[in-house]
Amino acid sequence: MPETRHLTPPPGTTPEGKGWLPHGFHLGTHRHDDGQLVYAAAGGFATTTALGTWVAPANRVTWTPPGFDHSHRCYGRTDFRLVVIPAESCGELLAHPGVFAVSPLLREALLTLTDPRESRPGAHRRLRAVVVDELAGPPERSLHLPEPRDDRLRAVTALLHADPARAETLAELGRVAGASERTLSRLFQAELGMGFLRWRTILRVHHALVHLTEGRSVLDTAMACGWSNPSSFIDAFTDVVGQTPGRYQAGLDQR
Repeated sequence: MPETRHLTPPPGTTPEGKGWLPHGFHLGTHRHDDGQLVYAAAGGFATTTALGTWVAPANRVTWTPPGFDHSHRCYGRTDFRLVVIPAESCGELLAHPGVFAVSPLLREALLTLTDPRESRPGAHRRLRAVVVDELAGPPERSLHLPEPRDDRLRAVTALLHADPARAETLAELGRVAGASERTLSRLFQAELGMGFLRWRTILRVHHALVHLTEGRSVLDTAMACGWSNPSSFIDAFTDVVGQTPGRYQAGLDQR
């Protein structure tokens, strides 16, 4: 695996543009005075904030409003695109981070905005207005992985982050964390808004997206992420991402 590289941008700055980043590249925790959209024209990445992690494969874009601490990590060699939304225009968008599906129109707008050349004066300003309109709908909740605050719940989720293929029940994981199954089940609903099995499925899909982006087969990905057979993996992946693993991987090759 290529060596992980780290970078933390200067405080308050909001970079815009494009660049190829290596697998494992980590953009450390920072914040911007403006809003920012991040899109992978190829590859994929994760955006992490205090509210959790959003994974963005090549058919999603992440949104971070002004003033939110966040970081990014690339998975696979990534064509990283950064688009600034000026603070005065952010009132029309979500007040918290999120991830959105990328329509063909939105994709072309993001690619054009990260090219320093303008077809005519003011073209980028007008195109940003189109982007804001495209993001007026609800975000993709399925790719959001919330993170807990309670120490007992954090102990359980840390075990699964380290190895998403762990097959222990919540009761068995609770014995390691020093909490009962009933307590942990209540905490999952209260803090994360979902049950243990749903949270673990989304975590596994996050890891699966990384493996697929790196070129691993559907079968190898299913086994590595904790599914006992490819069919159950395909069903779970399709439910969360909205397309099969094979179609997602084929789409990466077409970009």
